[in-house]
Amino acid sequence: MALIKVPYGKEKMSAEIAEENLLGVYEAFLPPPAEDPFGEVINAMDNPIGSPKLEEMARGKRRITVIASDHTRPVPSKFIMPEILKRLRSGSPDAEISILIATGCHRETSREELVGKFGEEIVENEKIVIHDCTDKAMMVKLGTLPSGGELIVNRLAAEADLLVAEGFIEPHFFAGFSGGRKSVLPGIAARETVLANHCSEFIQSPCSRTGNLKNNPIHEDMLFAGKSAKLAFIVNVVINNEKRIVRAFAGDMEKAHAAGCAFLRGNCCVTVPEADIVITSNGGYPLDQNVYQSVKGMTAGEAVCKEGGVIILSASCCDGHGGEAFCRVLSEAKSAQELWERLLPVPRNKTTPDQWQFQILARILRRFKVILVTRDCDHEMLRRMKLETASSLTEALEMAFQYAGRAAKVAVIPDGVSVIAELQR
Repeated sequence: MALIKVPYGKEKMSAEIAEENLLGVYEAFLPPPAEDPFGEVINAMDNPIGSPKLEEMARGKRRITVIASDHTRPVPSKFIMPEILKRLRSGSPDAEISILIATGCHRETSREELVGKFGEEIVENEKIVIHDCTDKAMMVKLGTLPSGGELIVNRLAAEADLLVAEGFIEPHFFAGFSGGRKSVLPGIAARETVLANHCSEFIQSPCSRTGNLKNNPIHEDMLFAGKSAKLAFIVNVVINNEKRIVRAFAGDMEKAHAAGCAFLRGNCCVTVPEADIVITSNGGYPLDQNVYQSVKGMTAGEAVCKEGGVIILSASCCDGHGGEAFCRVLSEAKSAQELWERLLPVPRNKTTPDQWQFQILARILRRFKVILVTRDCDHEMLRRMKLETASSLTEALEMAFQYAGRAAKVAVIPDGVSVIAELQR
């Protein structure tokens, strides 16, 4: 028997699988984490890609805004933000600096979460503003996206003399990769801008997939938004499954991000034989706090699972469903197929909150059985959302073998959000 382990919250779940059933365990092979994470960030900022150094760019600037990710992203900000602030003040000692938390359409980040992210000193002494995508007084229009949607972003970013962003780069299930331009859209954009970008047509596009930026309409909108907001400098990191910094990239929004994506693609592509059962996760805390976010991990299984097979996802979902509309629409749908067919013709200007997430989940559920393994979430609610449930990997595997047969072949992708899973041809 083989013992397999996958992330779950801040722990791991484990199960045993017979050797004859196990196809393999497929993980990203990133280089070892940086021995000195501060030093890695400093080195990247000392050698920016396609850009002057940040302290040089800060000279003469009076209003500076630094976009930071929110509580749903495991960005190791304690190693990044202090260096950003130090260099900004080195270049412009009297500048008014604001840290703008890029919540996108998520809930407000709490003070406790901010302290966990930045440390007490920064939270206590810096000006921190939480983006609210519904607060029209916070917003300003910058133009029209290539998709035709209005580009409306946070005024604090649009009116800054210098706009900077920290973040991390990982495979993203419809934007190709996270990081870079994504700090602006969806990070600090108005809800209507996010809705236009995440429309049914774009989600359906075969180019809107994990690890792909070429002809990706969602990425193209995001890139336009970043340029329109004049995002001048980014500090993005690649992290491993322990959330430790492996490599840092700093400089021009487009060029530094492209370098980070190329590095990641070279280290996180996994080729997997077609499997009857795929076991995966959302990478543990903080990305597996709700069902909404956990759809991301499911897409790794979607890429390599046999039609009609079973995807087992380990995710705590301690915060519940993660979106009222997301939960309601799935619960009220007659079936995943009916929901999928109903969403396909929805026009861009009629996109509703969370539509992209339940569209992707419906796309998966119409083709596979999905068993969500959790001890921290209401199983009855999950079943209403068309998901099957289990409290352990062992229980989920037993259910999966009943569906797929005792001879079913199992692929294990421990962290479904850290890889670009491709089917072995």
